[in-house]
Amino acid sequence: MARKKSEKVVFAFAGTAQAVYMEQCARKDNAPGRMIPLPREISAECGMAWCAPAEARGGLEQMAEKYGVEVEGVYELLL
Repeated sequence: MARKKSEKVVFAFAGTAQAVYMEQCARKDNAPGRMIPLPREISAECGMAWCAPAEARGGLEQMAEKYGVEVEGVYELLL
């Protein structure tokens, strides 16, 4: 049986170092989400992305800004 898709927010990065830094910051702040392979719908330099429930977008954007994470793009997708 196929998994039901839901609305997600996906953060794309220019490099692997920024993706790993986002993961470290999220763990430090107990923020929702996990690292995933970059979805085909998105084009970015790094093949990794941070994925979380769509409703967490605002908090994650604030966290990324607070820690200086360089985000290449933020997208909402059905994953």
